[in-house]
Parts: sequence; structure tokens; C-alpha cells
Amino acid sequence: MTRHLTAEQKAQLQAALQARRTTLDGQRRAHLDGHSRAEHARDLLLQDGDDATQRDAEREVDFARTDRDAVALAEIDAALQRLAKGQYGLCTECGADIPLARLQLAPQAPRCVACEGRLEQGQPRPATL
Repeated sequence: MTRHLTAEQKAQLQAALQARRTTLDGQRRAHLDGHSRAEHARDLLLQDGDDATQRDAEREVDFARTDRDAVALAEIDAALQRLAKGQYGLCTECGADIPLARLQLAPQAPRCVACEGRLEQGQPRPATL
């Protein structure tokens, strides 16, 4: 159970997560023009044009954008699930409290700064006692 966050702080962070989710989902829907990702990809592949190299580059950028949005939405959904389970604000690696300042900057953050740093540097997860 999260001990370091007040009910008001949790509510504010939950509102931030939900607002970000709504924004990202709206951007994704607008970008895909109401199609599924697979349909959108097919449409891009079928586009006419004289410059195949340019189309390929644009398609790669488009795919990267949809992938990034999907990952961001999944991270937000996972944070909302942790919130519902009473596990929000606790590092998923070591169980330590994630500082409020970090959560205010990145409310979807699943790890404390130390564990995130180890992950980014490719270092192994610390052994539990």
C-alpha cells in the first residue's frame, strides 16, 4: 500500500494520468483516421507516389509514431491499474517509494530513480534479501 502519497495527491496524479491518456488516445485516433493500425499500415503501403524511398522513410516514421503512442498508452494503463490495486507510487523493481516530484513529472513512472537508472545502463536488477 502506498504510504507516502496523500489521497489528494493520488487523485491529482490519477487525473493527470487520465487526461494524458485521453489526449494520447485522441491523437492516435486522429492519426489513424478511425482505422486500426493494420488498416492504416495497409493504406500507407498502397499510397501512390513517384518517390518510393521517400514513402518508405515516411512510413517508418509513421510506424514509429504509432508504436510510441501504443507504448505510452500501455504505460499509463499500467499506472492506472497500480493505482486501483493500491500499488501506485511504489517501485515495481525494489518496492521503494517513488518520490512525489518524480510522479508529478512522469505519473506513469513504474520505477524509482535508482532502479530506472540501472535499467537504462543495462545493469542487472538488484538481488532481493
